[in-house]
Parts: sequence; structure tokens; C-alpha cells
Amino acid sequence: MTSLLAVDLGLRTGLALYGQDGRLQWYRSHNFGTAARLRRAVRGLLDELPGLTWLVLEGGGHLADIWKREAERRHIRVRQISAEAWRQLFLLPRQQRRGSQAKSSAGDVAKRVIAWSHARRPTSLRDDAAEAILIGLWGALEVGWLTEVPNAVTIV
Repeated sequence: MTSLLAVDLGLRTGLALYGQDGRLQWYRSHNFGTAARLRRAVRGLLDELPGLTWLVLEGGGHLADIWKREAERRHIRVRQISAEAWRQLFLLPRQQRRGSQAKSSAGDVAKRVIAWSHARRPTSLRDDAAEAILIGLWGALEVGWLTEVPNAVTIV
């Protein structure tokens, strides 16, 4: 099965997997603690996703290089974006003024994506997982798996 993995970069990383139908399949947050543990975990995670064709990363630096190197080795296409790319699409300007406000608003939109996708509902939703969900939805639109933002997710 073809899939797209969205990553909110950091040692505490948000992950969200999307299917080719543009719907969220799963999401999670993981604290790797060190770059060395992250490097080992990336290999294992990508091994578990044999149909992965796209990797969308938000952020940069040496942690992004770890993901990109493993993806390129496996011939997985990589898109690297900034937070502004997905925030402009899913958040109103007033929701983007402060980082804390953007994170809270991202959580609200991510919950709508979860419901629309019929994914497992969270008992709690960490900021990094919520942002990974929106990074992934941006990615599904960008690669053409969706033609527009689903009505259930649209900003009200």
C-alpha cells in the first residue's frame, strides 16, 4: 500500500501516516532523547513501512538530515517544509500570531482530521502529533492524493 509519512522534527517527534486516499491512518508522538537513538529508530520505522513513497518533514538541521539520508537510501521522495506552509492552509491569520496559539489551533484542526479519517480518537493529543497530522494533510494535497481540503476540516 502506498503511503506518506509526515514528521514534525525534533528529539520529541510527531509522526502521522497517510494512505493514498488522503486519509490519516495513524499518528503518534515519540521522545527519542538523543540523535543517536533517533537515527536507529528511523531505520526501524522506515523498515516497518514498505509502501512508503513520500516523506514530508517540517523543520531542518541535522535531525532532518537523518530522515533524508534514510529516505533517499530507500528511494522515498522527500519534501521539506516550514511550519508556515501548512499553517497558512489550515489556520486563520489570527490563529498564527503566537506560537502557543498556533499549537492550540493545530490541535483543534487535527482532531477534525482524525474524525474525518475515522482514525482512532486520542485520549490526549500532543502538539507534535497534531502538527504532524496537519503536515501530512498538507502533503496529501501537495502530492495530489487530495484535490482540496476536506469540508469537515475546513476552517470555520
